[in-house]
Formats: sequence, C-alpha cells, structure tokens
Amino acid sequence: MENFLTDNEDILFQLEHLDLGRIIRLKEENFEQAKKYAHAPKDEEDARDSYRMVLSIIGEIAGGFMAPAAPAVDEAGPTLANNHVTLNPATRKALDMLAQADMMGFGVPRQYGGLNMPATILSIAAEILARADGSFLNFGLQQDIAETINKFASEEQKQAYLPKLCTGEWDSSMILTEPDAGSDLQSVNLKAVQGPDGKWYLNGVKRFITNGCGTIGLVLARSEEKGKGARGLSFFIYKRDEKMIIRRLEHKLGIHGSPTCELQFNHAPSELLGERQRGLTKYTMWLMNSARLGVAAQGVGIAEAAYREADLYAAKRIQFGAPVRDLPPVFEMLTEMKVAVEAGRSLLYETARFVDLKEGLEEYSDKHPEEKGGIIEEKKKYAKLAGFFTPMAKAYTTEMVNKVAYDAIQIHGGTGFMREFNAERHYRDARITNIYEGTTQLQVVAAIGPVTSGIAQMILDEYDKAQYNHSPELLEKIREARTIFNEALDYAKAYEGHEQFLTYHSRRLVEMVTDLVISYLLLRDGNHSERKQKVAAVFITKMPSRIKANRDFIMGEEGTLLKNYEAVIGKTGEL
Repeated sequence: MENFLTDNEDILFQLEHLDLGRIIRLKEENFEQAKKYAHAPKDEEDARDSYRMVLSIIGEIAGGFMAPAAPAVDEAGPTLANNHVTLNPATRKALDMLAQADMMGFGVPRQYGGLNMPATILSIAAEILARADGSFLNFGLQQDIAETINKFASEEQKQAYLPKLCTGEWDSSMILTEPDAGSDLQSVNLKAVQGPDGKWYLNGVKRFITNGCGTIGLVLARSEEKGKGARGLSFFIYKRDEKMIIRRLEHKLGIHGSPTCELQFNHAPSELLGERQRGLTKYTMWLMNSARLGVAAQGVGIAEAAYREADLYAAKRIQFGAPVRDLPPVFEMLTEMKVAVEAGRSLLYETARFVDLKEGLEEYSDKHPEEKGGIIEEKKKYAKLAGFFTPMAKAYTTEMVNKVAYDAIQIHGGTGFMREFNAERHYRDARITNIYEGTTQLQVVAAIGPVTSGIAQMILDEYDKAQYNHSPELLEKIREARTIFNEALDYAKAYEGHEQFLTYHSRRLVEMVTDLVISYLLLRDGNHSERKQKVAAVFITKMPSRIKANRDFIMGEEGTLLKNYEAVIGKTGEL
C-alpha cells in the first residue's frame, strides 16, 4: 500500500533536519504534559517519533485510499437535496478513517481530546492530504476552526465544541464571504442582532462558503448598527439548524469534492465568540492567516502530485526512439518543477516554524507574566516574522503550483488535456489556490510592509550569518543579488513623481525578497545533503537574473504604465 509520507524523500529529509527543539518544549510545556497524559512525549526524541508515526498514518490513508478515489470524487462531487449536503462517499470515508485514527483534533490541546501537534507538523499533514486529493479541505478546515475556538473562545465554549470537533462527530466551516464582500471583508453586511433573551441571531446571505454544510460555523457578522467598516463586526459560533438554508452548491472549475455553498440565515441563533467589534481585526485575521498557511500546504501538495504525474509520464512516453524524459527541453522543465516544489516546501515549513514559535511564546508569556525582557522581545520578533512569511509563503506556493500544474500538462502533450489523466485535474484544482483566502495581490499588500520596514532585511541578515561552507560561491551570488535588491528598494521608496510608484512595484519587490529567502533556505538545506546542494545550485544560479530584471525594470521604466494606463484601458467613470 502506498504511503505518501514514506515515499517522499524530501519530506523525510525535512522531518529529520527541521529545527523543532524549542517548539516541542513550548508545545509540551517542557514535557510537563507527560505527567498528565499517557501519550504525551517525554522528551524531544519521543515527540519526533510521535510526529512521524502520526504523519505515517495520514500518509497511508492518503496514498492507500484517497489518491485512488480522487478521480471519482472529482467526477461526482457532493450533492444537495432538501437542504442537506451529502458528501461523496469516498470523501465521507476518508473523513471517517481520519476520525477513527484520532486525527481530527490535530492541533487541539489534549485536554479537549486533541493531539496537540504544532503547525509545522500540521503543514506536512495538509500537504500529504492535498497531494492525494486537492479538493479534500475538510481536514484543514477542522483544524482552523478548532484552533480558533481554542485560542479565543470562553472555557465553556471550548468544552462544548472542541471535543466533538476532535472526534469528527461535528465538522465545520468558516463563514466570511458575501456577494458584495469578498476580499473587502469590512463590507460584510450579514446582520447579528441581540434579542430580548440576550441571545444573538443571524440574518443575511453568505457566498462561496467551503463546507458551508458543516455542523459548526464561525461567522463574521455586523453586530453594531452604528459601527462602520471593521469596527462594526463581531465573530459568532453558529451550530447548524433549520434556520439556515443552503441555497445552492456552486459549480466550480476545480476542487469538485469540496461543497462550496451559498447560505441564507433566517434569524439563526448563535453565540458571540470573544469580544464585540473584534470580529475582523482580531479573530478573522487570525483564522485567515491559519487558513493561508493551509492553502500554502495545499499548493505544495498539488504541485508534488502534478510533478510526479509528469515525471512518470515522461519516463514512459517514447518519442524519437527514447523516453521524452531524456530530452533537454523536457528534463529542464522537470528539474525546474522539482526544484520549485522543494523550494515551496522549505518556505512553507519555515513559515510554519515561525508561526509555532509565535504562538508558543505567546502562550508561555500568558502563563508566566513574571518573565519579561527577552521573552517579550522574542515574542514580538516571531510575531513580525509570522506576519511577513505567511503571505509570502501563500503567494509563492500558490503561484508555483499553478506553474507546475501547467507544465505537467505540457509534458503530457495532448493526453494531459484529457479527463482520463490526472494532470488536468491537478491543473483545475490548483487554480483556486492563488485566489481564495486572499488573492496573490492581497498577499503582496500584506507582505510589502515588512519588506519596506526592515523586517525582511532582519531575517536575511540572520540567514546570512549562518555557516554554508559547502558552497561559498552560491552564498556570494545571494549577497550580490541582495545588493541589487537593496538598490531597487531604495529607489522605489525614494521615487518622486507618482504616489503609487511603490505600490505599483510591490509585487516585484516581494518576489525579489522571496527569491532571496528561498535561496538561503535551500543553501541551509545543503548543509545536510549533497543532493540539496545541487538543488540550491539550480535555484540560485537562475535567481540573480530574476532579481536583476526586476531591478532594471523598477529603476528604468519611470512609471510608464502609471502615466498611461487610463489612456490604454479608459477611466473607470467612462465605462
């Protein structure tokens, strides 16, 4: 039986070399949890063994059952009848298998029935499952919802909801988007009204809600009649009842196995989560950042699947008397696909590591208010890094998977365009990843601040101080590229003549930093593997040309598009 953990040498490499020591100690309260719970690890080695065992179970379910069933799930999908959504039988069985293996409370504390796994290990699990079936979003949603409740809800709410989410008895959804409030969530209009009984009731429509049929939903709603924008929004826990109607299932390009619902709330009872008026600024943003990390993992998983399909086909397809895999135009594509996937994986896991350190230090600080100084500074540092890396990783991995899936079809040729091959499904499933949970353009908006404020330079300096004795020439290439990036950044920040110049070039600047970060990460991986040194060489050799091209354009184009775009496409008022 295939196992999508044990057959992936790069994930196994990362598991062996990930810097998890402090994360484990924070997560396990310096192993005090072992005194309370029989299955809690007693030391770091025990924790790592536990992580690998859990991931192997997920890898077995993914490779042995989910991947073979994925084409049929894509073909049939879920159905809606009498206000009830029926998941595809294979999707339902996969969820049951994960629940029976006690995987549904992956990151939830043990006191509520969870496994207490860190985000780094959750990212690996999410990647493995996405490789098997890119539409299998229920597992990740369950973690996002449960962990949000765990972080912000009252103890009474935690006791009421978390155990049943952990067993899989209840499933869940995040209910944010509306017909007129997609990326602009501060425009949400679904109303939450507090009745004479003190309870809250929801009225309005939500759209594009993944697994909107879930038992538990976290709903962003307008609770303040006079509150405009984000200030008027609060967050609510809603348990499915007859007061919410599923109006339709969306017919989508990809991820057919996941039910995307349009919902109508008709005075549906709910509970306030946390404080009023913090719904968007605090709770939704935390939830969305968690979900963005999950989508980044989804991107890496689908890319892994697409690459493997292309590599296998290229090895079997004989043209001109030889496998097409041996032809330079094809093995160049395959090599760059493989390097891109591994680059995305390194960035994903580094991002998850920063998130784990941020969350772990915040929880430790809350429990030990007497400790100040270094802990507070570290907490701030990792909050900044998590806030920077999360949109950067989401942007890179989701753009990467679209390119890898595109190239996989190209390598298949005409057969890749046919439904009988998995390549076209991976291509369709990939397309949503750089749209939902914030488009790439919005990830750039979130990442450009840390780029211009010095946070990016801080982590690049930190990476640069590490030892890379195996490849001094590659390190020098990165340093030269950093100099070029600094020129472009200084120029864009100081540019006079158009107030939108820096915003216009934000994506190029973020992509330049992403290239530099990944270069250091791959070089660091090379400390442990001769093969990884070659992966780093392939990436870093081509990286400076992209940096230079972006620098030359930023410093040489003089705002041409900004000056002329209205003449080309017309003014908005003229449409």
